[in-house]
Amino acid sequence: METIVFDIGETLIRDDRYWASWANWLGVPPHTLSALVGAAVVQGQDSADALSLLRPDIDVTEASLARAAAGRGEHLDESDLYPDVRPALAELRALGVRVVVAGNGTVRAGELLRALDLPADLVATSDEWGVAKPDPEFFARVLEVSRAEPQSTLYVGDHPANDLFPAKSSGLLAAHLRRGPCGYWWADHPDVSETADFRINALTDLPALLTKNPEPATRPRALRAL
Repeated sequence: METIVFDIGETLIRDDRYWASWANWLGVPPHTLSALVGAAVVQGQDSADALSLLRPDIDVTEASLARAAAGRGEHLDESDLYPDVRPALAELRALGVRVVVAGNGTVRAGELLRALDLPADLVATSDEWGVAKPDPEFFARVLEVSRAEPQSTLYVGDHPANDLFPAKSSGLLAAHLRRGPCGYWWADHPDVSETADFRINALTDLPALLTKNPEPATRPRALRAL
């Protein structure tokens, strides 16, 4: 592997602040929204669908703008990083791996991530690229910035439908991370087991994978959205 590309939410960044801030904005206890996020994950829906369960008429984009205008917009700091992020990324770079962060997120999220000065060669979000996962064009952009062949590029993420399946469909290697609601819930699903080149419990598992050359994973007949 020459390049390892990382998803953002629940791969590098904990989402608890994000959901707690939405709960506060909507006037519900954080545990209520967390439970609804979990229910959405179990049903194979987007976690953001939990917001519409609370407010069926919500326009998430408009609500996000209103939050920002009220001074309650996006925020990231060191406490939002999972503790294995800096040591894992730093070790990978020391081993000569190109490290890229590329996942779904706003332009503001990209600015906040770069302000954290992670040990990464590039940080980019879907809004900055104008295309979001699981669109194949997103992974075409991943390959552009990886500066490596698909079989030498590993995409790491927690979400099967947004990360694992489309990465594999685009010819990349893929690692499924057992982290966050999606990562834990779908970790042992047969499609995940058959599709992932690697399944990891922490980002610090990655350096040891550099010496392994996995056989191409068998792709399920239908890479359905979970």
